[in-house]
Amino acid sequence: MNAIFSRGPLLGLRLLLAVLCSVGLMLVDRYTERSTQLRSFLTSAVSPLFYVASLPETLLSGASEQFMSHQRLLDENARLKETLLRQNGQLQLLGYLQQENNKLRALLGSAPLTDGQRLVAEVLAVYSHPFSHQVVLNKGSNDGVTEYQPLIDERGVVGQVVSVGPTSSRALLISDNTHAISVRAERTGIRTVAEGLGQWDLLRVIHLPQSADIRVGDRLLTSGLDGLFPEGYPVAEVSRVQKDESQPFMIVYARPFAQLDRIRHVLLLWPGARAEDVLRPEELN
Repeated sequence: MNAIFSRGPLLGLRLLLAVLCSVGLMLVDRYTERSTQLRSFLTSAVSPLFYVASLPETLLSGASEQFMSHQRLLDENARLKETLLRQNGQLQLLGYLQQENNKLRALLGSAPLTDGQRLVAEVLAVYSHPFSHQVVLNKGSNDGVTEYQPLIDERGVVGQVVSVGPTSSRALLISDNTHAISVRAERTGIRTVAEGLGQWDLLRVIHLPQSADIRVGDRLLTSGLDGLFPEGYPVAEVSRVQKDESQPFMIVYARPFAQLDRIRHVLLLWPGARAEDVLRPEELN
């Protein structure tokens, strides 16, 4: 153990020699030009070691940057997809609202202004009975709605109110099998009655003699003789005419102009309202 500790002065001598060499090298570098050439040579010699030593850091930094760029692209792509999805949803909603707005505009323009009274009602519920075609509206006596008040949409006659509450009312559609409406043929002026059959897209025209001038495609308008519906509103278009000489009356069917199975809004009419050429033929297609 003593032999080990006896090396202590030798270490001190080494340190002294290292200091002296360092001072000598600094003096040589300061007052001679050859040291500059030597330093440049040594720098060139060890520079590949610097590149090799820095290579792992460079590769790691590049890989990290590439990963971060890839992750940023993924995050940006996800944000763009989410934004696109929201915008598509908004576009669909805007398209629906625009369609509803167009329908309401057409509905408000489908009847003449009578003493400033025109009221749009929304359908709240539809009776599910297969033959009873009735709907519930969101307008009632508080809004001035009365029993037997006629309803139309942007295409033609829809039905009439049969029951009124303070904030809602119930309406009977012209397709109900208990409903009948007085009509006249626009082309010939023949007056008759159209009754519901419990089918959304079919009415039956009754009490037409075999000699009556009625054709497929004739437009049937309200005649005003029933005292409920104002005269001149489109009701239906004749879709089939069948004559049987053994029967006193011909068999005639008509298709309602109003889309009774998909109505969302209706216009309430007040007694005395007239509709002469209110709906143009091209609006009924």
